[in-house]
Amino acid sequence: MLSLSHPDLHWFIPIPRPKSGDAYKQVEQAKELLAEVWEERRGEPLYGPPDRMASHSLASARLLQQSVALTPYEGSRKVVIIGDAERLIVQEASQEAANALLKVLEEPPADTVFIATAADPQSLLPTIRSRLVPIRIGRVGDEQVRAFLENEIAESLDAEEIDRRIALADGCIGRTLHADRDSNMAESASRMLAAITAGPAEWATAAMGQASWGARGDFTALLDGMSLVLRSELATPETSTERKQTCLDALKRVQETRMDAAGNINPQLALAVLAGDLEKIL
Repeated sequence: MLSLSHPDLHWFIPIPRPKSGDAYKQVEQAKELLAEVWEERRGEPLYGPPDRMASHSLASARLLQQSVALTPYEGSRKVVIIGDAERLIVQEASQEAANALLKVLEEPPADTVFIATAADPQSLLPTIRSRLVPIRIGRVGDEQVRAFLENEIAESLDAEEIDRRIALADGCIGRTLHADRDSNMAESASRMLAAITAGPAEWATAAMGQASWGARGDFTALLDGMSLVLRSELATPETSTERKQTCLDALKRVQETRMDAAGNINPQLALAVLAGDLEKIL
């Protein structure tokens, strides 16, 4: 299991959408892409989050159905892990992917265990979330985070950097691996939210500054950062009930745009529309 080589472990990770127009070839491409990711993770177990444009597409859902139909090879059961399950986005053909997955979850084979992992369970499709038993993994203490950093990646970190990463981790060890990315993402999102509350002149300028078609990964990073900032405010005890509802409404609108971003949209136009809506909400 540790070497990701057990034949009864089927781990589905968000991957780029296969480009072939043929359904059979799409499944084969998905299988190849997953194999490449597995190989990378065998070589570097301390992996970061998946690519911004990666998702669980219809091809992955079909491949999952094939895996579920297999008889366990070594054990009495097989385990199917759907990693970063919130990347199953309702967008174009992904609606079919969601429906395909739902059919399997509704009537799972007796020899199959499903595990879906999600950093943000609320982003899961409600129809999928309702078919799962939630198991919350709590945050860990600072000393456990420190022990991880000192044992795994201390060679490249000094004491000051270790302390900084412990603070940024906030009990989530995975954040220590890409602390700078999360920090920069939140800063960009905070600037965009400030522009939105400053009025149309500010947010329109910011939207035009967003790179267009070739930078949808940067756009989704900005949206993820906005979600992070809004969730942080929601988690602050001092936030009033009225403000929390406002943040929830804004968060819902950001997540809708995040779903759209998986499709073929223009980031500048999408950000401008989102900013106009958020100005009214905020």
